[in-house]
Amino acid sequence: MLATLEIEKTTVQQSRVTDVDFTNLKFGKEYSDHMFIADYSDGEWGKFRIEPYDLLHLSPSNTVLHYAQSVFEGMKAYKNPEGDVLLFRPFDNFLRLNISAKRMCIPELPEELFIGGLTELLRLDKDWVPDLPGTSLYVRPFIFATDEYIGIRPSDTYKFMIISSPAGGYYSEPLRVKIETEYTRACEGGTGFAKAAGNYAAALYPAKLAQEQGYHQLLWTDARDHRYIEEAGTMNVIFKIDGKLITAPTNNTILKGLTRDSVLTLARDWGLPVEERLVEVQEVIQAAREGRLEEAFGAGTAATVAPIDTIGFDGEDYHLPSVETWEFCNKAHQELDDIKTGKAEDKHGWIYRV
Repeated sequence: MLATLEIEKTTVQQSRVTDVDFTNLKFGKEYSDHMFIADYSDGEWGKFRIEPYDLLHLSPSNTVLHYAQSVFEGMKAYKNPEGDVLLFRPFDNFLRLNISAKRMCIPELPEELFIGGLTELLRLDKDWVPDLPGTSLYVRPFIFATDEYIGIRPSDTYKFMIISSPAGGYYSEPLRVKIETEYTRACEGGTGFAKAAGNYAAALYPAKLAQEQGYHQLLWTDARDHRYIEEAGTMNVIFKIDGKLITAPTNNTILKGLTRDSVLTLARDWGLPVEERLVEVQEVIQAAREGRLEEAFGAGTAATVAPIDTIGFDGEDYHLPSVETWEFCNKAHQELDDIKTGKAEDKHGWIYRV
């Protein structure tokens, strides 16, 4: 049982929810009425509050602006047929946020702070959770340094915040991806396993180059030899080759994705062979050439289960069978959607009812 969190609340006089076209949602463009805030100073978290969503006041010397000491999480809230708000695996997001925080020298959060703040914010902004097919409320908890100091050291003060945004699908079509063999996302001993802000900033330029070539995303490879496929820019990646699901193991260069774990759990429930191991680039390309690459898809909170129909490598594009014919990817996507919206049994305890 979580301890009750004492939260000071200042609410909006008039909600903006009626101004939003929920039939035409774009990811990250609209934000809910309120935000949760907590401050860290003198060795403890305090000043828990919910305020109207607004701009922040930051010093030009704020540590995060100069050294990117910041981590975040992403999760989604849904409505079941009865209108209850459901969160998918928030306790796992809490654990992963603290893993990221520890790596970035950020003080860890108590569970009651994370879950309590999240619960109260979503109860207040429940009308922002859409119930149309393919929609959700994307929830973004994050922590960042707040010292007014440009010396290189961990900050002594931090701010934890939660904001939310009603969203439709992150991708609107099957993806074209390029296997990246020049630039590197993460290396052994680095921060690749953490959801650290700097990881994503460093990936923007090579992703931009790929987009200029007509691809949606990159498939990152290992830093040493570019021999093994690790993950995509916004998601883990899973291949179905010769009737088996194959994906790279999560380690200190690959984010431990919750959607990835959920997909693999469903596959095992259904008796599909699963291999978590190193995935060679040449193995995937050879399977594509020989017609043995049956499915390829990304798995992530924002992207959900996103099919990949084209893989670019060494100047050549390899096309997969029509996505409509895929058995596992489409089935897993529908099953996860049904669990998240309360239409299917939650056998694994993934759902948290707000």
